[in-house]
Amino acid sequence: MPKSSKTMNCSNFIFSGHAVNAMMSRNILVDDVVGVIEWGEIIADYPNDKPYPSKLLLNFINNIPIHVMVAQNIDNSECVVITCYFPDAALWDIHFKTKIK
Repeated sequence: MPKSSKTMNCSNFIFSGHAVNAMMSRNILVDDVVGVIEWGEIIADYPNDKPYPSKLLLNFINNIPIHVMVAQNIDNSECVVITCYFPDAALWDIHFKTKIK
């Protein structure tokens, strides 16, 4: 169920070459990635990433967890999708929010 407000407000989406390759190899749709960015939960924040601060987001599409790493240019609100993937249950807690050490 979507949250009442968007997680990130992006003026535009830019997909890195790595993100496009990841989406193609994993059959993840653009709409799914955008949905995670707009309505997902921020599970990690990387404010010192360069060239823009980034976040790792989680959302469930058809009950399947998807992680999206996205950086946002704070000057113009453009969001750069860095990568996306289905988190491995062996590497993440049962909620897919915390990596198992």
